[in-house]
Amino acid sequence: MQISRPRSVLLAGAVAVTLSATALPAAFAAPSSTAVISEVYGGGGNSGATLTRDFIELANAGSSAYDLSGFSVQYLPGSPSAGSLWQVSALTGAVAPGGRYLVAQAAGTGGTVALPTPDATGTVAMSATSGTVALVSGTTPLTCKTAADCAADTRIVDLVGYGSAVVREGSGPVTGTSATASVARAASLADTDDNAADLSAGAPTPVNAAGETSGGAGPGDPGNPTEPGTVRVHDIQGTTRVSPLDGQSVTGVPGIVTGVRTSGSRGFWIQDATPDADPRTGEGVFVYTGSAAPAVAVGDSVLVSGKVDEYYPSATTQSVTEITAPRVTVLSSGNALPAPVVLDAASVPDAYVPSADGASVDALALDPATYALDLYESLEGTRVEIADTRVTGATTAYHEVWVTIKPNENPTRRGGTLYSSYTDQNTGRIKVMSLDATRPIPVANVGDVLSGTTTGVLDYDSFGGYNLQATALGTLTDHHLRREVTRKQKGKELAVATYNVENLDALDEQGKFDTLAAGVAVNLSSPDIVSLEEIQDDNGAVNDGTVGSDATLKRFTDAIVAAGGPQYAWRYIAPENGKDGGEPGGNIRNVFLFNPERVDFVDRPGGDATTAVTAVETKKGVTLSASPGRIAPTSDAWNDSRKPLVGEFRFHGKPVFVIGNHFASKGGDQPLHGRYQEPTRSSETKRVKQATEVNTFVKSLLAADKSARVITLGDLNDFAFSPTMGALTGGKALKPLITTLPKNEQYSYVYEGNSQTLDHILLSPGFRRFDYDVVHINAEFADQASDHDPQIVRVDVNAPDHGHH
Repeated sequence: MQISRPRSVLLAGAVAVTLSATALPAAFAAPSSTAVISEVYGGGGNSGATLTRDFIELANAGSSAYDLSGFSVQYLPGSPSAGSLWQVSALTGAVAPGGRYLVAQAAGTGGTVALPTPDATGTVAMSATSGTVALVSGTTPLTCKTAADCAADTRIVDLVGYGSAVVREGSGPVTGTSATASVARAASLADTDDNAADLSAGAPTPVNAAGETSGGAGPGDPGNPTEPGTVRVHDIQGTTRVSPLDGQSVTGVPGIVTGVRTSGSRGFWIQDATPDADPRTGEGVFVYTGSAAPAVAVGDSVLVSGKVDEYYPSATTQSVTEITAPRVTVLSSGNALPAPVVLDAASVPDAYVPSADGASVDALALDPATYALDLYESLEGTRVEIADTRVTGATTAYHEVWVTIKPNENPTRRGGTLYSSYTDQNTGRIKVMSLDATRPIPVANVGDVLSGTTTGVLDYDSFGGYNLQATALGTLTDHHLRREVTRKQKGKELAVATYNVENLDALDEQGKFDTLAAGVAVNLSSPDIVSLEEIQDDNGAVNDGTVGSDATLKRFTDAIVAAGGPQYAWRYIAPENGKDGGEPGGNIRNVFLFNPERVDFVDRPGGDATTAVTAVETKKGVTLSASPGRIAPTSDAWNDSRKPLVGEFRFHGKPVFVIGNHFASKGGDQPLHGRYQEPTRSSETKRVKQATEVNTFVKSLLAADKSARVITLGDLNDFAFSPTMGALTGGKALKPLITTLPKNEQYSYVYEGNSQTLDHILLSPGFRRFDYDVVHINAEFADQASDHDPQIVRVDVNAPDHGHH
């Protein structure tokens, strides 16, 4: 099992991380999470051996290239004498993330098969049965002769003792080496500093940085067969999400190449032209070539040998079944491709995925007739075709677009697909990317249509799950989605809006300021109060202690004037440096803009980053102890998170309390498409705490004056049906306005093709009349100034009659 192989492989020596000797931890006290010794073989050229040379193979489990400049591999006999010396082989270049690096050592007189082209060459004649190999920062020979002494040498990055070696990691060396057996680390590359636990003996499988393996010794060589072996793709895929052959080597697996990926995670897909009768067992599989460009073309008939591996893009995702370290024989070219499987509303089930009561679904037998994710899993690596699909998530910066193959599944008014509950997933959503660099994904907005057929290979990744790697794209039909403009408030209406402006700071380009400003002045028709989320300090991600944001706000309010809006004033409380989460150095905060020509701000001193605002009961009604103020800023609910901003305003002589919020993000939650079902929403606990704090404060205002007018709004990072919203509205203190809209308009954000709501406006019972609008200007568009749509409510603070919208 391999977890988290980086998907953009760096060429050896390109962008590398250089580690100095002083930065390296003690080898045995801190296992390596990057460079490790992945295989050691000392039987090359011995009697009975197939390979002609000894070798040491390195691997990189990290996410960046590992620079080997100035490093060495060193060898010590298994039972060193007083005169035994470490023998040094110098290294150059780098190990790519997820890649291998092959060091050839001395050749013997036996064997018939050469190593693949080595990345470095030494002259050490290693023992087939007992020895110690170390990866060392530096080329000066080691002097340690015991495990304890070597553990104290901080130059050692990793060390492997095999046979009966005295110097080893852990309680014992790896046993089982011989003229025909090497010791190799598990596919996960895990390093626990226990050689016997981390490595095991088996047939040697040297791989170089190009992903090449041994072979080419003539007819009958098992590495490059010319006749199919006994294993077929459907045997590899099996009837569950995990291959029954995971970790095993396969030889001569036949297939037709159906797609080639030459960037990122390089490789190609093959599909068996003669499928079996079991709908659970897939007929396609990805062949991972690592940093090496695939040397095949679509339509090639090939035989693939290599090792079966379940690649998990992250710890909580499902896996992709792959053949790694491949040896490929091309038998013929220009063959017809297997017919694609048609995915449409009739073929994709309405149920999403089976439940495992929160545990992994990996071992559950697939049921593709019942569950959509089981169907997609059974088609992983297989050619599929979709037709006339509506766009539900606009084209991203990564050149991908979300579509639905179920046009009638929870449609929104503007062409999206509504995410309406935890239990009712949208099974027709699928992400489309292009494998053809000459035909990139078109720039599409929600509601547009990919007309005609789109054909490609079904794949899986951590960013949204199952996706179609298109080899042939439909054509874009533009449905001319328009940005909305809300009506202007009437003279007696107070207009209050919320807008997440996505990490705005004074160093941003003027174009971002201008677009956001037009959203306020034109699309929101210049509200009286705008509660902003994600205003950063004046130098953004520069981490130098700056916490003020007046330069940012001056640029923004000037841009609003230039866009035809009023000259807004602002209020905020600067956070303590580094205490409010968000982008490191950014010091994110909530801010109130207000139009002093229409509304007054009641300034009351005493509000700062750590002082809690309280409700103060007076003969004239409730007031704030400080304005602006912060709600319970020292509560652990707000640890490393944005604190709510509270302000007291007056409109036509009436007090109005506004609470601007930005609750903790959903980062860390398990994905909808992941291996754990139902997914755990671990981030929810913190938002419920935060909602409870705000609810408690609102109730304190209402306890002092039951008719107090309180507007709570902002990016709550949660859904209308969430426990967060239940905690915020508890005791009927607040009314959420999103649920007053027609069902197909209840959204302000689009994520992975789901239209959903993270932003909210809620009113206390003191407001009897309101007019509420989500103004769609960003979330559904490929060109967006923020990933959130703003919202606005217009209230009549004097209205005696019952509410409407």
